[in-house]
Amino acid sequence: MARTPLQAIVIPFRKRRGGGHEFAVFHRADGSMWQFVSGGAEADESARDAAMREAQEEARIPSTCHWIELDSRASVPRTAFPTAAHWPHDLFVVPEYSFAVDVTGLELLLSHEHDEVRWLSFEEATRLLTWESNRIALWELQQRLK
Repeated sequence: MARTPLQAIVIPFRKRRGGGHEFAVFHRADGSMWQFVSGGAEADESARDAAMREAQEEARIPSTCHWIELDSRASVPRTAFPTAAHWPHDLFVVPEYSFAVDVTGLELLLSHEHDEVRWLSFEEATRLLTWESNRIALWELQQRLK
């Protein structure tokens, strides 16, 4: 399917036994970065539909989990997407929407896109994440979970 100019990120989280939460941060298999689940919309998908599909594809997270749509938004430069050649030439940035999903009790299974997942505290995840937009969405989620 053709990729459309819309990006979604998904923050998988779970409750810790002693209280609080931890967050799954993924390492790209090409070694380039640490990030949350991310990907673009296909055809006429909404941001939420794209987020759910990407979470299923990248970590086997079912759509039946509890999902949270976050207010955090970002703009990603078109140059970050190698498949953007068919997009309009006057499109310079792609909107990025943020979601979180409670995966307490589930095991994440990685796709070929990632070679490692780490369950981290808010502070550890904030330090490890490559993208500022991921850190901002994580901060929002942390505030909502308090």
